[in-house]
Amino acid sequence: MKRTAFLAYGIACYAVFFATFLYAIGFIGNLWVPKTIDAAPTVPFVQALLVNTLLLGVFAIQHSVMARPAFKKYWTRIVPQPLERATYVLASSLALVLLFWAWEPMGGLVWDVSGTIGGTVLTALYFAGWALLLYVTFLINHFDLFGLSQVWNEFRQREAQPLKFVTPSLYRWVRHPLYVAWLMIFWMAQTMTVTHLVFALACTGYILIAIQLEERNLAEAHPEYAQYKRKVPMLIPSFRRRLDRRSAAELVADAS
Repeated sequence: MKRTAFLAYGIACYAVFFATFLYAIGFIGNLWVPKTIDAAPTVPFVQALLVNTLLLGVFAIQHSVMARPAFKKYWTRIVPQPLERATYVLASSLALVLLFWAWEPMGGLVWDVSGTIGGTVLTALYFAGWALLLYVTFLINHFDLFGLSQVWNEFRQREAQPLKFVTPSLYRWVRHPLYVAWLMIFWMAQTMTVTHLVFALACTGYILIAIQLEERNLAEAHPEYAQYKRKVPMLIPSFRRRLDRRSAAELVADAS
């Protein structure tokens, strides 16, 4: 019964994540969903800016603090180890749901290339960013990243195998293809409002800080990471250098 409950919990957390993932596509892209990032403003600009800054801060703190090894060590005294990752996924999803629900559009126009070839290209790149994001999660073990492997191993009473340090596909070109995908999602907008610009700038700043935290943890956990870091660029590919297939790459699932 306990193992079945763990499995059901993990699946439920994944379902919440997947629904949030789909809603985020519409929210950021101003498509389909009831409330989007650029909905009509309803409160004064300063009030909206303060609310949105608070919402982004809540997500950033939750997403980073719960991913740190020191927090995990403490947290697993309360939450069973097989549920730690699923609980992290659930908390991140709920933080995003709160952001979607309480977000306050601010209006303003930075650029608008809708109806042009440029707009079509930006929209295509926006969806390519989401496709890339999903693809990268499978490169780094999608089911482990979102907590399903852990509850499945517990259900089957199998000991979890540590993820190996490898360089799959895009990780031979950049150290953080997952964040490259997010940057595409944040910035590839055919209509860039002040609201969207604030969102993109804040998320970009968070990504740059998160990379430093993750890489510090990875270097501590994997001695090979120092060599990998010297040879592979962080976000922008260098086509003159390529890491050998046998060299080490970052284990994002551990640090995300």
